[in-house]
Amino acid sequence: MTELSEDIRARAKDIGFSLIGFANAEPLINEGLKLDDWLDRKYNGTMRWLEKKKDERKNPLKIMPYAKSVIVCAINYYQPEISTSNSKGKISRYAWGADYHTVLKSKLKELSEFISSKRPGALNYIEVDTGPIMEKVWAHRAGIGWQGKHSIIINQKYGSWIFLGIILTDIELRYDHSTQDMCGSCTLCINVCPTNAIATPYLLDASKCISYLTIEHRGEVSKDLSDKYDNWIYGCDICQNICPWNQKNTNITDEPEFVPREYSIGIEHEKILSMNETEFNKLFENSPIKRRKLEGMQENVRNILQNKKE
Repeated sequence: MTELSEDIRARAKDIGFSLIGFANAEPLINEGLKLDDWLDRKYNGTMRWLEKKKDERKNPLKIMPYAKSVIVCAINYYQPEISTSNSKGKISRYAWGADYHTVLKSKLKELSEFISSKRPGALNYIEVDTGPIMEKVWAHRAGIGWQGKHSIIINQKYGSWIFLGIILTDIELRYDHSTQDMCGSCTLCINVCPTNAIATPYLLDASKCISYLTIEHRGEVSKDLSDKYDNWIYGCDICQNICPWNQKNTNITDEPEFVPREYSIGIEHEKILSMNETEFNKLFENSPIKRRKLEGMQENVRNILQNKKE
């Protein structure tokens, strides 16, 4: 068990993962209760899909009945801050490069194939942020990091600039210890959030979060929220930028897929408004920004320009 665990760790690093940890695949009792409470408060906003498959989110055995281990892999995606002008809409750092779903799935598949070569017949299930697995909970349990007061996973070496990928496997591994919370008395992320989206420490009201409003939300946005976008047209890094762990840890990613693209310095408002579908798809090819679609990006820009005018 120990030898196989170490072989998997070594192979994960060779593939390009920055971190890897293992946790026992078991029901999430306390975390499941917190999920119920979060949904009851309607903090998921219009993300109704989070209300589906609640049982699977609380228990990985509902996804893979014979699962014994949860393998959590992480990749550092940090790139230095890029200044932008007031005439340009800001893009969250996580979207500066290629779509992380594509990058991580490819690497997870390679790691899964390695596991199967070591244990023929092994059953593995791969997921990157699109299915009913609470990645951040498992990242904490697997020793990748702790959930900060803004609810994002923080690692002592890489801060919160990491993407997470999951493999459920029916192989028993040597499990890691959960990570100690290192936020201490710091409340900078809470204090700096312009929309007060962090309801209480460790509890995010996603319905007020600029990232949610500019990426996931569909429909009108109240003026008291949209006038606080601070020029963010896709995502928001405000709470991450202020975090002392991110200011202290600036390890630039060595993953070539995450090299910043031309739009990383921001996009002119008028360029977005005058863009057609073909131009949009070409500019954001294999980018997570395509998730928002052209119509959604234009709506984000109009909200900003309208509030500036007023």
